[in-house]
Amino acid sequence: MQDITKNNFDFIRVLLAFIVFVGHLGALSDSSQLEFLTNSPVEVAVFSFFIVSGFLIARSYERSSSLKSYIKKRINRIVPAYLLVVFLCTVLLSTVSTLSFSDYFGNTQVYKYFLWNSTFMNFMAPSLPGVFGNEAVNGALWTLKIEMCFYFAVPLIFLLFGKNNKYRNISLIILYFLSLVFLNYFEMAGKISISKQLPGSLCYFIGGMLGYFYFDQFIKHKNVLFIIAIITVWIDLILHIKLFSPIMISIIVLYIAYSLKFLNNFGKYGDFTYGIYIFHFPIIRVFATLGLFANYNPFLMSVVCMFVVIGVGIASWHLYEKKFL
Repeated sequence: MQDITKNNFDFIRVLLAFIVFVGHLGALSDSSQLEFLTNSPVEVAVFSFFIVSGFLIARSYERSSSLKSYIKKRINRIVPAYLLVVFLCTVLLSTVSTLSFSDYFGNTQVYKYFLWNSTFMNFMAPSLPGVFGNEAVNGALWTLKIEMCFYFAVPLIFLLFGKNNKYRNISLIILYFLSLVFLNYFEMAGKISISKQLPGSLCYFIGGMLGYFYFDQFIKHKNVLFIIAIITVWIDLILHIKLFSPIMISIIVLYIAYSLKFLNNFGKYGDFTYGIYIFHFPIIRVFATLGLFANYNPFLMSVVCMFVVIGVGIASWHLYEKKFL
């Protein structure tokens, strides 16, 4: 049977981060020439991050020596870099604000931004005064509060629906469909942003967890499951409803994770995906604010922006994040 540790999750996370970057580049650059990039499947990429988390966090919890050890590892992975990006945006974006330094740092909105964003409540204060036209500074951070909720939910889920619980299957299936009801209801009501919040995104996380619970069975039948998943997702797209697609997308993600063995060592140079994800949004907005996409070749500037984002992500990992791990 395939070794669970030999996988392509590092490659998948970089790929998903790149998909999100490309989609946001098209939306935030204000360049008509880059507008086609908005077709990048950002939503699928974000939900796929939740799938990967469901699989890896379930495994992390089961391998942890204690609840304290698990929580410490999870907090150290997310919180330090998260607080770093909030702090750097609060301070450094004063340089692109339309307000003077004294007016900027004298504005209470600056401290509200720092306070609310530091506690993962981004929606309470998404903007900084005079920065990016007072629009959201970092629209990518909304997923992190959901990720933190998942981290704290896993011990409870294991307690109630662990591997030895005879009611696990039916319990997780019920949770899955309750999550889908929330997700589809608000999508049909046109409230897309609400639909993606908890518990709407829980169905994807559960898909990843089920992949971990039934890993051996998945590996045994992965080729057949992959074909079924592709067909089912296609049907859901035609019907414009999410019914089985979350669990099927989970199968597709896990299939990629345990195929293409030559990608197994993709992460040997470091896990800088998180840095790319949390820094890319404000970096793109700085490029747009400085007129780099408008005044120069937008395709060239896109490449430059991409390398800046990758460089910041790599620096964040090697100079900061891994010290906490």
